[in-house]
Amino acid sequence: MNQGASPLQDQAFLDMMALFEEPNYWQRLKEMFAGLGEPRDSRAYKMARIELQRQLAPAAAILIPVISIVLLALLADATVKDEVIIETEIKQVEEIEELEDIVENEPLPDDFEPMTDMSFTPDMANMISPVSAVNAPNAPMSPQPQAFDAVLQVKSPVILRNIYGSTRNAGMRGQLIASGGGNKSTEAAVMRALRWLKKNQHPDGYWRNNKNAMTALAILCYLAHGEKPGSSPEFGDTVQRAIEYLLNSQPSSGQWPGNYEHYIVTYALCEAYGMTMNPNVKSAIDRAVKLIIDGQHPSGGWDYALKQNDRDDTSVMGWAAQALKAAMMADFYSDPEALNRASKLSVKGFQKNAHPNGGFGYTSPARGGLTSVGTLGMQFHFAGHYPEVKKALELMETWKPVWVGNTPALKLGNNEKPPNASAEGVPPGGSSQYYFYYATQAKFQVGGSTWDKWNAEMWREYVKTQFVEEKAIADHNGVMQDIGWWVNSDNHSDRPVMDTCLAALQLMVYYRYLPTFKSVSVPEEVAATAEDRDDIKVDINL
Repeated sequence: MNQGASPLQDQAFLDMMALFEEPNYWQRLKEMFAGLGEPRDSRAYKMARIELQRQLAPAAAILIPVISIVLLALLADATVKDEVIIETEIKQVEEIEELEDIVENEPLPDDFEPMTDMSFTPDMANMISPVSAVNAPNAPMSPQPQAFDAVLQVKSPVILRNIYGSTRNAGMRGQLIASGGGNKSTEAAVMRALRWLKKNQHPDGYWRNNKNAMTALAILCYLAHGEKPGSSPEFGDTVQRAIEYLLNSQPSSGQWPGNYEHYIVTYALCEAYGMTMNPNVKSAIDRAVKLIIDGQHPSGGWDYALKQNDRDDTSVMGWAAQALKAAMMADFYSDPEALNRASKLSVKGFQKNAHPNGGFGYTSPARGGLTSVGTLGMQFHFAGHYPEVKKALELMETWKPVWVGNTPALKLGNNEKPPNASAEGVPPGGSSQYYFYYATQAKFQVGGSTWDKWNAEMWREYVKTQFVEEKAIADHNGVMQDIGWWVNSDNHSDRPVMDTCLAALQLMVYYRYLPTFKSVSVPEEVAATAEDRDDIKVDINL
């Protein structure tokens, strides 16, 4: 430092302080351009490069929006030379026809009056005739186990969608009832039956006398109508308690005891799973279906209680075929290939009992009432085009769906079975209403004039012969409603629950067997055969 000089005037001091000064923006630009002209290995050039990188970010932040705005302005200024006008027509969506709007196109006779003021108790008709296991071609059949009162009192459902729900709802039912040939009278009879079943359900969830089988049939009725736990305000609890009863009654072996019970309960449980997707139901029926598959004879048929022998019982096979079909549609079984093999093999079992001239017998070829059982069994398993089915349907053209049992003129007391009666068009075998349960479904699958002719007589007979008790139960809104039930004169029945369920299921056929479950894939060879043959036209994707 020079002596006598002010510190502020000392050049070294000023140079040092300059190091702490921040150059302004323009100074940095000047230094950057100057540095870019220096040699590349110089410090000035390197510092200029760093400054250039710093300047690019704010420059881009300014330039990009400006360019975008300019481009948008140019595009917005563009004009369309030709203006295109698209004409549209707005149509109103057709509302689904509700049940109350169904047109009753076939009124009941003018003199029809429902039977009312009937005295009834759940003990009504405890008369069950045991079945002898005979093998004669025309031997009487048994649609139920040999002796219901001998069954031990020891799981069921579905459609179903989850899988079923899109067709088993009130709006869709309205359309399907009308298109299938039903009407207000058929649906009213169904509602009376469902309410009768509700009123006569035991608090533990079952129906007497054969608890497992009758509970399963009742569940099938509710599911067919789209009633399931959690969504049905009037019947949801009824169905829930019934399902829980069957689940709790399944023995550790997985097989419900009795001649028919395992098949019927499995059938109902499979439908239940298809509609509820309840995992508890799935675990029960996976075992139950395996037992049916394992119990199938090499010939394709089944016998009482899954017995392994050479006795192929068409009545038992009918329930087994329905159970397997429900399992296929619910699509849950752990071994689908085994299920498909059992399905194909079941056709051979029915063919074994087919008569050459048309019809199916009990345990050998015959032309009796079990013809309808064999027909539906083969239809359900992709053989509706087979000649055995065609001939059986021709035989069934002579049948008439008359009610053999209670009539408007007959008043039954407790535990009283209607007298046997012979009527024109009733097939031989002594259990006409059981045969008609299968015949109604088989003819519905065929459709056309075959179904129209049958249905025109069937629904009238069933509606007019229903016992009715007026204002007997309160619905979920507290409104008193009628109940109704049926009693037939079949030789083998668990009256009155079985009679009521079989009749009600026939009056629900209009919406029960449409795509309530997911479609089942048809094996290629079966589908090809169905297309190549010019027999009965049946929808093989039931």
